[in-house]
Amino acid sequence: MIDLRHPQVRSLPPVRKQPVSARAIALAFFFCLGAERTQAQLPTSLPTSVSEAEQLIRQNPELVRQQLRQSGLTEDEIRAQLVARGLPPEALNSFLSEGPINRETAFRPGSLDALELLGVVREGADGLEFMEPISGLQPGELADSAESPVFGHDIFRRATSRFQPLLSGPVPDSYKIGPGDRLVLLLTGEVELSYDLEVTREGFVIVPEVGRITIADIDMTGARALFRQRLSGFYSGIERGTTSVSLSIAELRTIQVYLTGEVRQPGAYQLSSMATVTNGLYAADGPTDLGSLRNVRVRRKDGREFFLDLYPYLLEGDASGDLTLEEGDVVFLPLKSRRVQMGGAVVRPKLYDLSDNDDLTNILAAAGGFAAVANRNRLTVHRYLSPSEQVSNENSRIAIDLALEPSEDPRAPSYNGGVIIPPVGLQDGDSIFVDSIPPLRDGLYVSVAGLVAKPDTFPWYEGMTLRTLMSLARGPLVGADLREAEVTRLPTNREEGGLAERFGVSLDSSYLALRPSGGSAGAPGVVFAPAGEAQEFVLEPFDLVQIRRQPDFELPTTVTITGEISVPGRYTLLSKDDRVTDLVVRAGDILPSGYANGARLFRALDDLGRVDLDLPAAIGNPTGVENLVLQPGDSLHIPVYTPTVQVLGAVNSPVTVLYRDGQDFEHYIAAAGGFRSDADEGRSSVRYANGLAQTRSKFLFWSNYPSPDAGSVINVPAKDPNDRIDTVTLVTTIIGVLSSLATTLVVITN
Repeated sequence: MIDLRHPQVRSLPPVRKQPVSARAIALAFFFCLGAERTQAQLPTSLPTSVSEAEQLIRQNPELVRQQLRQSGLTEDEIRAQLVARGLPPEALNSFLSEGPINRETAFRPGSLDALELLGVVREGADGLEFMEPISGLQPGELADSAESPVFGHDIFRRATSRFQPLLSGPVPDSYKIGPGDRLVLLLTGEVELSYDLEVTREGFVIVPEVGRITIADIDMTGARALFRQRLSGFYSGIERGTTSVSLSIAELRTIQVYLTGEVRQPGAYQLSSMATVTNGLYAADGPTDLGSLRNVRVRRKDGREFFLDLYPYLLEGDASGDLTLEEGDVVFLPLKSRRVQMGGAVVRPKLYDLSDNDDLTNILAAAGGFAAVANRNRLTVHRYLSPSEQVSNENSRIAIDLALEPSEDPRAPSYNGGVIIPPVGLQDGDSIFVDSIPPLRDGLYVSVAGLVAKPDTFPWYEGMTLRTLMSLARGPLVGADLREAEVTRLPTNREEGGLAERFGVSLDSSYLALRPSGGSAGAPGVVFAPAGEAQEFVLEPFDLVQIRRQPDFELPTTVTITGEISVPGRYTLLSKDDRVTDLVVRAGDILPSGYANGARLFRALDDLGRVDLDLPAAIGNPTGVENLVLQPGDSLHIPVYTPTVQVLGAVNSPVTVLYRDGQDFEHYIAAAGGFRSDADEGRSSVRYANGLAQTRSKFLFWSNYPSPDAGSVINVPAKDPNDRIDTVTLVTTIIGVLSSLATTLVVITN
């Protein structure tokens, strides 16, 4: 709750303000741009004529741009405020845009009014009151983006805009009117009148034909009654009810307050008269990491002091105790007093400031309580010992282990997250740590593997059975052998070097009901025990359950045959010994248009791709090695017979030649115009229709080119230009070597 205390009254020095002529507003403002920030006092010698002021402004338009940029408002926010007050949004465009400013066109109609609206200067009833516009971020001081370790401090930090009430809009009936407020008085009915009234420094307004009405320090309800009473003597329709009186606020006054202490940007701030302490903290960029929000002090000019605890605002959004600031208030943010750290498995691990009555329960609640992964059996408080406590303890630190009592009564004292928190007093510097529940592998667990729907590791608990584990694994898969499961367990005796013990646990058909689909399936000859015959098996920590596959159980698999075959399509393998010729026979044999020599076999297993196949040899010798055993996913393609041979590469005229039985390699090369000069004849190859390829074979001084077949492709590669021999260099090298040998022989002979 907000703590408001009233000590002895102590007076503060008044705010110094220098009145001058209202016609010198702009000049006064720009003249003071060069003054020290610590005191907003105008110089004594000021131009007093409008022409002098405007002339000085037009000679220094860049100063206007600098001051607007230092206001903390974005361009959109500035234009929005101008539109809300009935001023043209482009009044300050010359100063908001980039690039050089044209002195002749910079100041548009309404520019000076716009500057006054933004709080740069203010015209009071008795002249100009200079208000140094310190609000938002200050020049050269950008809010850092680093997250504060202290709870609540980040809320008040911002980078581009201010957080303060608008200078216009509706106000509550309890709002007290003061000097600088602008009122709108409307009379409707028998008369239709409208008056724009500004409260003077003495606290009164002047209503035409009515005279002076003093309304300072009167709330809106009282002011409306006062105006009705005074106006009824001049407008009889008010008493008869034929004339109505309406009084509202058109523009709120601004007040100057001071923020000091542990705030990030201490100084004097121009705020709305509706501003509160939190608005001031937003404007000052919030507290430093050394500041505390538990005991914010506000001192009035008459010496009264108020103390605020802002944690209700931060934790619950309760702003009911947020104090409205007044002219000349000093907001002081003190140094932290008692601060503790909440770490580990809590929702908001942060540093927290303590009030006088806070204990462990309060701070845990402020941290958002336990996280979902928190271990709620115990927590630890780490504490620094005082010098007197260190006499009996050689260490300067101590760790306090606190046991937490489970509870299901949320109304119990100190209840939080299903446990009762001990009401332990905390000291400055304490660190409270909540442990997390350890990972599954670091605790007690059991595992299931093999033919189950969800092989995994699960937490173990006392009395856990094999049936429970199988249910967690969503039951056995089709093909699981439910006659017996293998369970391996930590050995009871390690003296003989054993790593695990093995158990065979009997199962029955009731385990089939654990899978979502239900039912039974198995290979012929495998019979499961009837439901209810198997005894329940109790698991121990770290047991590993293996559900094995039924012997020789395989789900049906298929192969594919395409191309020039009587009945192409997918065929189920009937046995593990099915071969290529078996598939050809089942598919109705090869069509007359098919080309057996060009048959290709592709194997999807292990991504092997094309497999060497000689189909005519396989058909001729079904028991030979050419008749390959089929594998699941194999694909056999029988192409159309193509009686051509294609010649490509480094030949004079690449061409497709009609295949002629008995013709050799040279015949087709000659049909393509022969080899080119850059042809690498030795690397020529023939790729046959079935995908196999052969190159020239060599033996001593003899070489032999492969004979093409129908559908073959001859490829003649070109020589690499970089591999050509430099004849001149070679001859020069040989001559040099021979000359050296001749010289050596002559020397030896002599």
